[in-house]
Amino acid sequence: MKLFIDVIGWIGSIEVILAYGLNSYQKINSNSLLFQILNLTGAGFLIANTVYYGAFPSAFINVIWVLIAIPAIYQILKNRKTSL
Repeated sequence: MKLFIDVIGWIGSIEVILAYGLNSYQKINSNSLLFQILNLTGAGFLIANTVYYGAFPSAFINVIWVLIAIPAIYQILKNRKTSL
């Protein structure tokens, strides 16, 4: 179990860094579905990792990250649907 938690923690970290880096170098927009999905899944994986290790302040910030990403994804998908 520990190995699994460690692996998803690393994957989550990579996803969040990748989203930030791609956005910072203007390869993706913060309003893109890819950016929001990377943040959502990255934060979700980090929540599992930080809760497992009892790092609750880190878990808290990642819960906030998820709560930001979910409505953003909904809005992106809603806008796509109405523009068709």
